[in-house]
Amino acid sequence: MSLGVTGVMSRISQLQEQLGLSPAPAPTTTEGAAGKSFASALASATGAGGGTPGAPGGPSGGDVVTAAKKYLGTPYVFGGTDPDKGLDCSGFVQRAYKDLGIDLPRNSWQQAKAGRPVAGLSDAKPGDVLAFNSPVDHVAIYLGDNKMIAAPKPGDHVKIQSVYEKPSAIRRVIDTVPAAAVQDMSAIRPAGLRAATSGLNGVPYADLFEKAGAKHGVSPKLLAAVAKVESDYNPRAVSKVGAQGLMQLMPATARGLGVDDAFDPAQAINGAAKLLASHLREFKSVPLALAAYNAGGGAVHRHNGIPPSAETQAYVPKVQKALAALGG
Repeated sequence: MSLGVTGVMSRISQLQEQLGLSPAPAPTTTEGAAGKSFASALASATGAGGGTPGAPGGPSGGDVVTAAKKYLGTPYVFGGTDPDKGLDCSGFVQRAYKDLGIDLPRNSWQQAKAGRPVAGLSDAKPGDVLAFNSPVDHVAIYLGDNKMIAAPKPGDHVKIQSVYEKPSAIRRVIDTVPAAAVQDMSAIRPAGLRAATSGLNGVPYADLFEKAGAKHGVSPKLLAAVAKVESDYNPRAVSKVGAQGLMQLMPATARGLGVDDAFDPAQAINGAAKLLASHLREFKSVPLALAAYNAGGGAVHRHNGIPPSAETQAYVPKVQKALAALGG
């Protein structure tokens, strides 16, 4: 038997009381007014019209594009996050989204993991984040029609460009898919499954790379790649210059990182994650952070890039190759 408009309204009111929401408007006597009240109450009960990204009333991909275009002409400044002074690529993407109340991570490789993946450029929509290279070192915002807006490089400025190469990743931060359906569930997976789902299945000390990476905001795969190149996962390794353990920390460096025993894999990996996180924040670039890990941050600053020493010049691509082998 049909409940009728009044019955439906009454049921909605009961649901709202159970959910702690404001009571629905009382039903009216005319069908037109009752229909309007029903729609209003239903929207209130289901949360329609809120500010969730992708939800009705929330920001859209077009809003991201509009926010991004406000910064056209802003000069590129390495490490820049203040549009009054200049922006780098990830600082620009972060700022455009932040203007809409959406917080993205600071670094390009982290932004390349935000939201959910998009299969390819043919499926991309305005507002999607485009990431380039492996490891990721550049990001942009897709505009549609094979165009993007980005802060390209030093000496340049925020501008619209053609998508000049195939992105290594495309991420949709704003979507019509409910957030609960696409959120990262790794935090509630059993510990034994986390390494397998992160692509570190079979890698020695995978659980330690996961734990330290989560603690310090560093890719576990990047930590594992560093360990592969530094010691081939040997926790007892000692170099000819005295670097120790799995992550080849010099004794003085280890002490500064709070590592009492560099031969203890858990301490070594945690210290290395702390050090790499510091370099990534400082240089905003995975290759430069790796160069600093190998040669020191001072050397990277002095040479305004990867130092010219043969060791460091070889070290950075070795780690990048190891990272690629892990699917990073």
